[in-house]
Formats: sequence, structure tokens, C-alpha cells
Amino acid sequence: MNKVVLVTGANSGIGLALCERLLQDTESLQLCLACRNMQRAQAARSALLTSHPSAQVALLQMDTSSISSVLAAAQEVKLRYNRLDCLYLNAGIMPNPQFDVNAFFKGLFSSGIIKMFTTGQGILTQKDCVTADSLQEVFATNLFGHFLLIRELEPVLCDADHTSQLIWTSSSNAHRPAFNLEDIQHQRGTQPYSSSKYASDLLSLALNTHHNKQGLYSSVICPGFVMTNMTYGILPSFPAFLWTLLMPVFWLIRMFCNNITLNPYNGSEALFWLFKQKPESLDPQAKYHSSTSGLGNNYIQPRKMDIDLETSEALYEQLLHLESEVRKKLKLKQK
Repeated sequence: MNKVVLVTGANSGIGLALCERLLQDTESLQLCLACRNMQRAQAARSALLTSHPSAQVALLQMDTSSISSVLAAAQEVKLRYNRLDCLYLNAGIMPNPQFDVNAFFKGLFSSGIIKMFTTGQGILTQKDCVTADSLQEVFATNLFGHFLLIRELEPVLCDADHTSQLIWTSSSNAHRPAFNLEDIQHQRGTQPYSSSKYASDLLSLALNTHHNKQGLYSSVICPGFVMTNMTYGILPSFPAFLWTLLMPVFWLIRMFCNNITLNPYNGSEALFWLFKQKPESLDPQAKYHSSTSGLGNNYIQPRKMDIDLETSEALYEQLLHLESEVRKKLKLKQK
């Protein structure tokens, strides 16, 4: 029976690299690319079909920052498929990043250089905005939209006789100090990206607590430091030649820190590896890191996450409450 896989944020970067690897490795696969921009999604599909002409690759329009878009997409998925084997929660944004150039160049010549490159800590802050649904955009895009999608797709994900996987693209930038249970949308902070990724780590644990008995398992990965559009967006005015000059620095750091994966193929290693594992054998409190050795060999490093059951459950309950409020508002709008 063909496996059915849905990937959010699949039209570029790590998501597209993952789709290419899945099609290359698995003959019987129904792949669905869930993307916000359908023009880019069509281009990604065409590229995949050029390499794999007989592949089954479908498109789905979905913007995880929009409640109505997520609900409509979920309805479409349930019409197309009677089950999902794997749902990759990969879509994400880091809007308007503020880059501390002085801190960056100081970090290049300090003992904290490896931590700076692998986590972005100390050099990145972001300015968030509010969506049409009155939610913080980073929270909605990176976390809540995915949570609502999972909730809507429970009928095709949960089956005690059949295991399904949720796989989150998190980050080593997920820091506990950036997250606050009293401000889960991070309205009052300057690190919404870090907060949203830490929240996804917590949510993954809670989803395992609530759904493992129904055959649904959740895991978390970190792609490492990858040169993608999001990375380049950190310094939109940074001249291209300076990125080129920095590449030898990245290669050198990778000799000591294997989180510097650099390209989307390497960054997708953990996403691809998890697809081939038995979900029930995985550690729900581990984050699976894509790693690349100094010689260019890819491998996986599981690391315990800085999370706990009590906080994960508290977040889960808050998300359920927010979901209820959002649905009520949506019904009022539709009247």
C-alpha cells in the first residue's frame, strides 16, 4: 500500500530537499506539497517530476498563519486521503530579523563562536506582527497553524491499528528562556522564533502523551545551520561576496561542530532518517539533529530536549483553549 506523506513548506529549502529524497528512496509514495505560494509550489512539483516522471506529487494550498486556510486545506486532505502515514510540520518564518553585526564579528573571535553559529543566540532578534486572525504571526505560522492542522486531521492520522508520524522541524535556537507560559504567543518578547520553536518541542511531547495509544507518534528534528532563503533573509543587504568569503569559516567550524550542515540536502538528513524508523521506538524527549562531519558525511545525533511533561501539558491545554476561542470567532464571522 502506498504511503501518504504531506509536507508543509515544501516548495524550497529543506522541505524541497526532503521531498526529493523521499521520492528517490520510496517507489510507492503519494506525496502532497502543502504550500502558501502556489506558483512556487507548481515550480517545485515540476522540478520533482522532472527527476521522477512517474511520481505521485499533489499540491495543496495552505498558509499556516491563516486559520481559514488551514481549515480549508485540512478538509481537502480528508477528501483526498483516507489516511496519512507521515505529516511533516516544516513550514516556518523568521520575519524582520534584526542582526547585531558587532556581536557577530565579536563572536567570530570568541570562545562562543560555535554556540553563536549553531543557535543564533546573542545575534538575532525579530519584530513580530499580527495576523488577520489577531494572532502573533510567528506563533501562528510556526506553531498554532500546525496544531490546528493536526487537530483537524486526527481522523486520518489516528488509528490504533496503523502507526502515523508527526515530524516537526525545530531548531537549536529553541531556548527555554525565550518561552513563557503566560505569554505563549510571545507578544511581549523579542525572540518569537525561538519561543515558537521551543513551544513546538513542548507540543511534540504533549502530543505523544495524548495520542500514542491511538497510533500517532511525534518527533522533533533540528536541521543544523543551513544556507536557505531564511538564512539569507537574516542579512538582506549583506553583499553576496561576503557570504562567499564566510564559507571557509563555516567549513572550518564544521571540523569542530557538526551542526554546520550548510546545504538543504544535509539539513534534511534527520527528517529523512525519521521517516525510515519505527515511530514507537523513538525517544519522545529527544531532538534528532542533522549532522555533517568535517569530511562531509551525514549522520544523526539524538539529544535530550530541555522540556518537561508538566510544562508541555500546560501548553497543550492553553492551545486547546485558544483553538476553542478561534473557532467561536470564526463562526461569528461566518454568520
